[in-house]
Amino acid sequence: MITVEFLGPIGKEPMQFDIKNLNELSEVLQKDESLHPWLENSAVAINDVLVKDKNTPLNDGDKVSILPPVCGG
Repeated sequence: MITVEFLGPIGKEPMQFDIKNLNELSEVLQKDESLHPWLENSAVAINDVLVKDKNTPLNDGDKVSILPPVCGG
């Protein structure tokens, strides 16, 4: 089981899934219309390490963070 946390203004509670890679996670999250504006532009980290490859494997206990773009002032 992996935990997905949504940081910043996304405003979603953490979720847990039993999936094998980021591609599977992307497919599941695309079903939630409230996430559509965020998923295309957000960075993804696994256990606090940024990743880009959707085939990156996920292991039991991993934490996936969805990091939306933010602006500073």
